[in-house]
Amino acid sequence: MRLAEHLRRRLDALRASSPAGLAAGFTLLEMMIVVTIMLILLSIGAGRYEMSITRAKEAALAQDLSVMRRAIDQYTIDKQAPPQSLDDLVNSGYIRGIPVDPFTRKPDWQTSEDSVVLTPEQTQFGITNVHSASNEVSPFTKTPYSSW
Repeated sequence: MRLAEHLRRRLDALRASSPAGLAAGFTLLEMMIVVTIMLILLSIGAGRYEMSITRAKEAALAQDLSVMRRAIDQYTIDKQAPPQSLDDLVNSGYIRGIPVDPFTRKPDWQTSEDSVVLTPEQTQFGITNVHSASNEVSPFTKTPYSSW
């Protein structure tokens, strides 16, 4: 109770000493300055957030491509023939599932088929590389994701 009484007395003293009392509030100019500063900070933060999202997607894309390319090479060496589709990698246990492209949000990868022979025993041709199906261009490297 003593704290409540002390706060009440203090509030009464502030009301008595201020000509307008405690109801003066903020002026319109002060509010406009505060809102302007908040908008500037929000716009800076939003831009940085978008760039961090793009960097994270690029890192995921690079990792997915690396894993799938290693799986294609390992499949070709083990089976003496390259995979005919990415589903062959999943069915043979080289990858758990076809990853989702972070930019298209679908598992729609572009595959390349070359007549490159990785081993002397290889008799068939098939998938040798994989790329993103996205037509977007990286804002950092200025290269299309489909060329990664």
